[in-house]
Amino acid sequence: MESERTWGVTPVPDRLRTLSLGDLTLLWGNLGISLLVLVAGTYLAGLGLQRGLLAIVVGAVLGCALLGFAGYIGAERRVPAMVLMREPLGRRGSYAPTVLNVVQNIGWATFELIVIAAAANALADRIFGFRERWVWVLVFGAVTLALALAGPITFVRKYVRRFAVWAVAASVGYLTWWALDGASTGELWNADPAGGLTFWQGVDLTVAMAASWLPLAADYTRFARRPRHAFWGTAAGYFVPLVWLYGLGLLLFLSRGTSDTTALLTSVAAGGIASALALVALTVDETDEPFANVYSAALSLQNVVPEAPQRLLILGVGGLAIAGALVIDLARYQSFLFLLGSFFVPLFGVLAADFLYGSRNPVQIRWSGIAAWLAGVALYQWIQPTGPAWWVDAVERVPGAGLFTGGASLPSFALAFVLFAALRYAHAPTRRRRARLAGSR
Repeated sequence: MESERTWGVTPVPDRLRTLSLGDLTLLWGNLGISLLVLVAGTYLAGLGLQRGLLAIVVGAVLGCALLGFAGYIGAERRVPAMVLMREPLGRRGSYAPTVLNVVQNIGWATFELIVIAAAANALADRIFGFRERWVWVLVFGAVTLALALAGPITFVRKYVRRFAVWAVAASVGYLTWWALDGASTGELWNADPAGGLTFWQGVDLTVAMAASWLPLAADYTRFARRPRHAFWGTAAGYFVPLVWLYGLGLLLFLSRGTSDTTALLTSVAAGGIASALALVALTVDETDEPFANVYSAALSLQNVVPEAPQRLLILGVGGLAIAGALVIDLARYQSFLFLLGSFFVPLFGVLAADFLYGSRNPVQIRWSGIAAWLAGVALYQWIQPTGPAWWVDAVERVPGAGLFTGGASLPSFALAFVLFAALRYAHAPTRRRRARLAGSR
């Protein structure tokens, strides 16, 4: 009998729709509690504590609302995220975001393993004088593969409920106290921003963290009992840890005076036995992040090759992530976040418009959806050029590129949504005329 461990691209049957509101809240809360989110918060240090926290809250509200809606659509239609894209983009048209999603999931899994290995290495060095990062990449890579092979329902019921969420909540609570105890919060609160990042770029950076899950949300919420449970469990579950850990990362960076992001983890490890134990719990729990990325990458590949065994795809994707973690560093992580947002925020705008408009007959390529998506990506890049240096240089030559500082996420989402809705509306009379002609013959 098939289970959630192997269920692929067809709608999930009722017998497997077992995740409750509590399950989904715990799942997304656990996915949100991440060392990578903690590290990402350090990039907002240039805004200062006041403006940085405000940017985090605004970005989390916007990003989690989008994420919750993505979860709702997945629960309503009961299929994986990349299969959802077959309606607005066409079956073959959905292959383009599928490839991007596989690449971004492998990238996220790689970066997660890098951060996990860095934290474990810092702890091992402090406690045992042992520094071999590659060992920790292999160890936690193996744990990631085991979780991905188990499947999402098993992951929630046997891992998150019984251990992860409680140990991690206690650890984050202690680290928050440790950060506040060693910080001159009054001085930091009143300190002037250092610059280098605008407020709306900070909002975009927070939105991008939530937006990175948009092409994954349905992979898990398709197992939800009810769509409304999927929305609230996803949105609220991810909102709390996103704000908490972004803010904690910002505070730790400002108060501890670390000169780079990796040094933040070393600083926590050096904070005493309790902070080291808290980092141990976070490090062990961090494996839920690469688990989700590896599982979703394999599931996305099934949109293209549905006959491929899911377990074999998981092993292949996991192997690529482990290999990447052995040779890649974290230096270009901020650019990576912005680049992800430029593709997936407008893509979700197209999906949202299609969902609200209703289903249509399947096609191989729906050019209206692809055009609206690419227009949203182009607007995002025009507002916030991001990516490899050669690409940024090319985009910045476009007149007006980078001059608007109001943020790129919402405008790109709105453009893709409105443009696709307008194209569907304009095409509706043509479809009706064709239907009438076909009926009169």
